[in-house]
Amino acid sequence: MEKNIFLEKLMTGLAKTRDTLSRNLDTLLFGEKALDRELFEELEELLIAADLGPQFTHDLIDDVKEKIKRHELGNALQIKNILRERLAAILRPVEKSMTIPNGEPYVIMVVGVNGSGKTTTIGKLANLLKNDGHEIMFVAADTFRAAAIEQLEIWGKRVGAPVIRQKMNADPAAVVFDALGKVKGGYSGVIIVDTAGRLHTKVNLMEELKKVKRVIGSQLKGAPQEILLVLDATTGQNAVNQARIFKEEIGATGIVLTKLDGTAKGGVVVRIAHELALPVRFIGMGEGLGDLRVFESNDFVAALLD
Repeated sequence: MEKNIFLEKLMTGLAKTRDTLSRNLDTLLFGEKALDRELFEELEELLIAADLGPQFTHDLIDDVKEKIKRHELGNALQIKNILRERLAAILRPVEKSMTIPNGEPYVIMVVGVNGSGKTTTIGKLANLLKNDGHEIMFVAADTFRAAAIEQLEIWGKRVGAPVIRQKMNADPAAVVFDALGKVKGGYSGVIIVDTAGRLHTKVNLMEELKKVKRVIGSQLKGAPQEILLVLDATTGQNAVNQARIFKEEIGATGIVLTKLDGTAKGGVVVRIAHELALPVRFIGMGEGLGDLRVFESNDFVAALLD
């Protein structure tokens, strides 16, 4: 029942994206449409407007043309089936939920630019993991914004997770060092590290994050086990650029796509999956505690096209 409710919410949230993609596609393909250059140009414009990206669009149109050559495509309406198959083929491999073992410390380093919904995502993620029986501890390593520390403490109270913090402008790596000392004291739960989203320059930000990552690794072998990148779906192309940078610079291992509700740019998840092959761990559909869910490709494709 709960899954059905979330699917309905996903369908509602992606309504603008679906209008841009599916309904416009139905209008384009309806009737006796010739499979010609004009149709392909209109199709290209439509797919790019839905934020599916030029590479995906190019590949899809090539696929359609190839099927026409092989006489496997009789009319324009079948193009929607090809689109469905391609979306599923791209999204299925990145449908990878996190596997967190019980009884041993597990560090999740959460990264992303300010405004992406990072701290809120941490709170919702903690709620999910708590419901699965995990013990949670927060680390306030975003020491450059007082509001970030306060917000994390509010979430800590809400979900019953202690917060390791120092004063504002403290060295984030020092905060992490203190927190990992809890592991030596016997802590064996999940440690979620909130990090800064913006420093003076991109270089400064990345160097700070690399330092935090090194300190985590020096205190606990094999950690952080997950570097979770939080992306704001409404930013479209910017989300793709951020994903590329955080993957290359920090080694992001998975993404959370937030603010999917009400955006016309929901197709960006397809683009990120296609171009970067980063696992999509979770999607966020609202501000509520239960509005973060494990990503399921079949549900997502259905919400985009049905």
